[in-house]
Amino acid sequence: MHRYAATVWLSSFLLLSVVFADQTQDTARIQEALKGVVSGSETSAVVPTPIPGIYEVMVGANVVYFSADGQYMLVGDLIDTKAHKNLSVPRRNEARLHAINTISESDMFIFAPEKQAKHTITVFTDLDCGYCRKLHKDIKGYNDSGIRVRYLLFPRAGKDSKSYEKAVDAWCASDRNAAFTRAKNGEELERKECPNPILRHMALGEQIGITGTPTIITDTGEMIPGYLPPDKLANHLDGDHPEESK
Repeated sequence: MHRYAATVWLSSFLLLSVVFADQTQDTARIQEALKGVVSGSETSAVVPTPIPGIYEVMVGANVVYFSADGQYMLVGDLIDTKAHKNLSVPRRNEARLHAINTISESDMFIFAPEKQAKHTITVFTDLDCGYCRKLHKDIKGYNDSGIRVRYLLFPRAGKDSKSYEKAVDAWCASDRNAAFTRAKNGEELERKECPNPILRHMALGEQIGITGTPTIITDTGEMIPGYLPPDKLANHLDGDHPEESK
């Protein structure tokens, strides 16, 4: 009996050794292939998927798939048709949160409730866009609903725009949040210059795939394009399903 158990253990060990060796070789090939297609982007570990010979890799805030030999890269969603489950969505959400966490909260505009927050959202915003202003007009409603709002600036017209200048002015003001709110209300801010994180905000937005503002990233990494009023957003964050955002 002991000899049989030892034989089974040895066989299992040898089989696992072969599997790990194969995965190590696959990982090396895929990492080499990555250098040619996504150079400069942070990549995570190469992880096997449920499909034999297909591996998952997080590239920045995106998820891609590679064949074991590194020759083929797939971009899209991996669906488990039996379980009716999208396997890519939670991994993509995780990648977004990881990317956002590369920016310190000290480099964000934060509007927090007086009591402990139930949820924290990150909002990519433009000081001049209509729905962005509508969202900020409801900031008390979000806070009263237990939602802590972290803003990252994403001037849609780019670095040389008036919106970018306003973002810098707000950041460099003595009271950033007050200046931010005044700018959202259409007030002109005093021109200021100082070291600021606005370009990093914009680069992060591009990395995540922001195409419009406002865009909300929830505390689970879900991306919600557009505006949701406080009650609908609170219901969504608590697990309900509100109407589509505008």
